[in-house]
Amino acid sequence: MNETPKYDGGSLQNLIDAASDSVKMTLSNGRGLREFLATIDRLEDSERELIVDQAIKLLEEFYVHLPMKRAMHAVDPLQRLRLLRRHLKDIESEISFHHEMTEIFTSLRDLHTNYILPSYFARVIAFLPFRVARCFEDGEWRYIMAEGMQGFAHATFIPGVRLKYWNGIPIDRAVEIAASYHAGSNSEARRARGVAGLTRRAMNVSPPPDEEWVMVGYEGPDGQPLEFRAEWTITGLPPESESVLPEDGTELAAAFGIDLEGDTFRRINKLLFAQHVIEETQRLDTVRAAARNQAEAQIAAGGASESVAQAQETATSNAVQGLQSTLPDIFSASVKTVEDRNFGYIRINTFSVMDDKPFVNEFLRLVEHADMPQDGLIIDVRGNGGGLIWAGERLLQLLTPMTIEPCRLQFISSESNLRLCERIPAFQKWKNSLERAIETGATYSAAFPITPAERCNDIGQRYYGNIVLITDARCYSTTDIFAAGFRDHGIGSILGTDDNTGAGGANVWTLDLIRRFFNDANMPPPIQALPKDADMRVAIRRTLRVREEAGTELEDLGIKPDHMHKITSNDILKGDKDLIAAAAHIIRDMDARRPPVAFKPKVTRSEDSLDFEIDAEHLDHINVFIEGRPLTSRKFAGAILTFSLPQNAIFQLSSSPVEFEMRGYSGRDLVCCRRMRA
Repeated sequence: MNETPKYDGGSLQNLIDAASDSVKMTLSNGRGLREFLATIDRLEDSERELIVDQAIKLLEEFYVHLPMKRAMHAVDPLQRLRLLRRHLKDIESEISFHHEMTEIFTSLRDLHTNYILPSYFARVIAFLPFRVARCFEDGEWRYIMAEGMQGFAHATFIPGVRLKYWNGIPIDRAVEIAASYHAGSNSEARRARGVAGLTRRAMNVSPPPDEEWVMVGYEGPDGQPLEFRAEWTITGLPPESESVLPEDGTELAAAFGIDLEGDTFRRINKLLFAQHVIEETQRLDTVRAAARNQAEAQIAAGGASESVAQAQETATSNAVQGLQSTLPDIFSASVKTVEDRNFGYIRINTFSVMDDKPFVNEFLRLVEHADMPQDGLIIDVRGNGGGLIWAGERLLQLLTPMTIEPCRLQFISSESNLRLCERIPAFQKWKNSLERAIETGATYSAAFPITPAERCNDIGQRYYGNIVLITDARCYSTTDIFAAGFRDHGIGSILGTDDNTGAGGANVWTLDLIRRFFNDANMPPPIQALPKDADMRVAIRRTLRVREEAGTELEDLGIKPDHMHKITSNDILKGDKDLIAAAAHIIRDMDARRPPVAFKPKVTRSEDSLDFEIDAEHLDHINVFIEGRPLTSRKFAGAILTFSLPQNAIFQLSSSPVEFEMRGYSGRDLVCCRRMRA
C-alpha cells in the first residue's frame, strides 16, 4: 500500500482557515493526543478510592435497572467495583483507572448510567476530520467515508470510497472492537456507537484514544488499495445556548432522559459538518437578546402589549423564511418530492431543551406552515439521544386525535429513594408505594407519570395527514419514550434503519443532582461529591409503556419498527434519497387504507350564537363538545358542513372565550380532533 501524508490537502491549519468564524477559536485550540496527555491533572490515591466507594453507593441505592441488568447480561458491577477497590494500588496509570471504571459501567449496557471523567477529560473531545458510515450495497454491508469536515481535502480519500482496514484490522472486526467499548442496550445500538467511535470520542464518558493516529486502508476510485493516515485532534466544544442539564435541583432537572455520549456526538457533528447551524443559532440568539431587551424596556415603561417570551417568539419568527426553524439546533424542516408528490419532512435532532413550551410551539409552527404539505409527514428522529421528557411526550398530542397517556415511571425500592420521596414534593406520589415495597420486599415502587396527563393534552391534534416516524439504533432515552408513545397511541407507521431503537427507557440523574435534592431537603446526602469535577449518572426511574403494552419495560427492549430500510450509499451521499422514497411509499400505502383527512374548521362567534364552517374530506360525522361537555353531533352531506349553535343551547355563553372541541369520525373510527376557543 502507498501511504499518503496525514491530512494531505487538509492539515489542521487548513481546517482552521476554512472554518466558519464561530468555530475558528475552538479548532485553533486543537492539540495532538501526546501534547494533551502531557498537560492533564492526576488523581491522588485517596481520590480514586473515593470515586470507587461512591460508585458502589450510587448503584446500590439508586440504580433502577440493576436487577434486570444482572439477569439479562450476567454482570455484577458491585462486585467488580469492590475488587477494584482492593486492587487500586496495582493500577499505576491514570488512564488505566479511567478505563477500568468506564468498563464496569459499560458492562451494564446502559447509556444512561455512566462514569463521567474528571473535568480535564470531560471538557474536551477527540476527533478525526471525516465521518465513517455503514451502508448496504450489492447484498452486503460496507463501510464508506461519508464526508470530510469543512477544509478537508484529499485526492483519493473522498466521500464514497470503501474502507477495508482500520489500523491494519479488517474494518468489520474494527467496528466490533469499537462497539465493545460502548454501552448500547442491544447489538444494533452498540454497532452504531462503534461506527461513530471510530472517528469521534466523547471524553466526558470515554477515555482518550489509545493511538495517536489511525491508518485507514481503503479502495481508491479505480479500485487500487491505498492508505490514509490521520492524527487525533483534541479540542473543546463551543458552548451550547442551553446546557445539557439544569444546574438546580428542580422538578425540571429531574425530568430529563438523555444519552450524554449521543448528545456529545451530536455536538461534535455540528462542529465538524454543520458549522452553518452554529452560525444560524448565534444569529437568532442575537435576535432573541435584542427582543428581550426591547420588551423589558417597554414593560418597565408600562407600554408593553406582550410578554418577553412572546416578543422573542415573534422576533425570531420574523427573522426566518419559509420552513427555516427558529431553533436550528433542534429542528430542520423541508418539503421532499417523490414521484411528483410533496411530503413534509421534519428532523428532530434533540429533545434537550430547558423549556418544553418553545419546543412544542416551534414544531407546531413548522407543521402548520403554509409551505408544509398537510397530507403526508415524515418525522425523522435518527441519532436523537433524548432530553426533556416533557418535550417528547407533549409533542405527541399534535399528531393524533387520541388522548395521550404519558408513560409511567418507577423507583427501585431503597431507603434513600424513600427519604427523597418523603421530603421532595415533586416525588411524593411515589412515597406510599415505596414504603409498602420496603415492607413487603417488592423490587419497585408503583408507577406514575413524569409529565402530567393534562399537559400532554393541552393543545390537541393539529396535523391530520398520515405520518411515518424514522428511527435508528441511536434513538435513546426521551426519543425511545417518544417512539413508544407514537406506537402505543397508533399515530402512524415506524420505519427503522436498524431493527430496534437504542432501548434506553429511563429518567437519568447525576450524582451531583441527587446530592442537591438531599441538600434542598435539609438531609445529609448518602453520597459524596467526587474530586476534580468527576461525576456519575444513573438511571433512577425506569419507564413503562401504556395502553395495550401497559407495564412493558422500555429498557433493553426498545421499539421495533414496522418497516425496515437498509441505508444505502445513495442515502449517505445524496441526502437520504432512498430512505425518503421508502417513507413516501409507506405513506402512499397508508393513504390507500385510510385516506388523509383534510380538516379545516372555522368558528365565528356572534352575539347570539357560535357559527361553524367545517371543510373536511372523508368524514361521516362530527361531535362537538363545549368545556368538555357533549353538545351536538352533525352528519356530513358533502365536503363542507355548516351549522350554528344558539347561545341558549350552550348554557349561557359568557363574554370570555369558551373552549370547545370537535371530533371527526369515519364510520366508528375517531380520525381527527380540533380544540379551539371562541
